[in-house]
Amino acid sequence: MKKETTHIVIDATGETLGRLSSRVAALLNGKSEVTFAKNAVADVKVTIQNASKIKVTGNKMNTSLHKSFSGYPGGQKQRTLTHVAAKKGYSELVKHAVKGMLPKNRLQTERLKNLLVTE
Repeated sequence: MKKETTHIVIDATGETLGRLSSRVAALLNGKSEVTFAKNAVADVKVTIQNASKIKVTGNKMNTSLHKSFSGYPGGQKQRTLTHVAAKKGYSELVKHAVKGMLPKNRLQTERLKNLLVTE
């Protein structure tokens, strides 16, 4: 018996970044699936369209920081969301937010591979 992959397409137009990210993280975890197992990656592929049309409320684009670490001493970089969106696009903001809402374990990178974000 072959497992069937579920494809979910979400339109991000007018959605708030945090609410969209938490909804996508719940889908990638697969807890709503009948075949849920906490030690396995769910057969769910999530596609987010129109990521550049998301809403970021308040002054978060200028005050909220996107942190990255290269692994070397002194390699932590902090950039505002405006800078990251201009440099790498809004898809990077969405991926980073979803990654922060997934469980921190060995399956996190495997679950993130099932996420596709388009501008």
